Amino acid sequence: MNIAWPQGTLRPLILHNHLFKNAGTSVDYILRQNFGNRWVTREFQGVGSASTDAVAQWITDHPTAVAFSTHTMLGPLPEIDGIHVMPIVMLRDPVDRIASAYRFERVQNAETRGTVLARQNGFAGYVHARLRTQGDHQCRNFQTSRLAMLTPGKDGSELDRAKAALDQIADVGVLGLVADFPDAMLRLQQVIQPYFQRFHWQPVTANASAQKTAHAVSPDMREMLKYENADDYALLTYANRLLQHRATTKAPQPETTAIQ
Repeated sequence: MNIAWPQGTLRPLILHNHLFKNAGTSVDYILRQNFGNRWVTREFQGVGSASTDAVAQWITDHPTAVAFSTHTMLGPLPEIDGIHVMPIVMLRDPVDRIASAYRFERVQNAETRGTVLARQNGFAGYVHARLRTQGDHQCRNFQTSRLAMLTPGKDGSELDRAKAALDQIADVGVLGLVADFPDAMLRLQQVIQPYFQRFHWQPVTANASAQKTAHAVSPDMREMLKYENADDYALLTYANRLLQHRATTKAPQPETTAIQ
């Protein structure tokens, strides 16, 4: 379907920053159900370097797409003339996320370092191996590390920059919590229905590994991981307060035209 946005209005689109094991598969399922082939996904090369320009080019190269999803977007959100980018990011309890990542990598049909470690080790061995590896954030403040990349070069710690990223996302898009997935999808619906009036969603679990978390982690391991992920827990607390504060606040929408 070709879509033409009237001259002088902004092209609205959803940009899903799909953090690994944060219910992103369920978010993508809902987007794909609503938008069909106008939902697109892509991954970017170059771990540790900003991909903002590549993301902007990807968006430009798909002028009829309205929902974009990627696990590997690094750097600030793209700013593109004539386009209104609405980001969506989901946050999750850090220990539950790590346990889910371990279970997923044990059965994933791939030969990455993570899958090899998961198949060769129990949960504790997997965690300790990843914590010992310099630069590996999978089991240490993963969410803080990724979100801080959205606001590089700013003053303050990595946690401060991640909090600034949450402020930005909540202002122009959707910040959601996996623990309250329905609330996140209701806010997504509120944000995008002015543009896409037929958008709807229903409860879905698109990745069963997300359902099994707490029992896989011993009390001692959970306490250790809470210590190692102190920034992620602080970020989750900040996100909860931010969402509570903005629960009754509706961000102004730019000039646009609804798309059926």
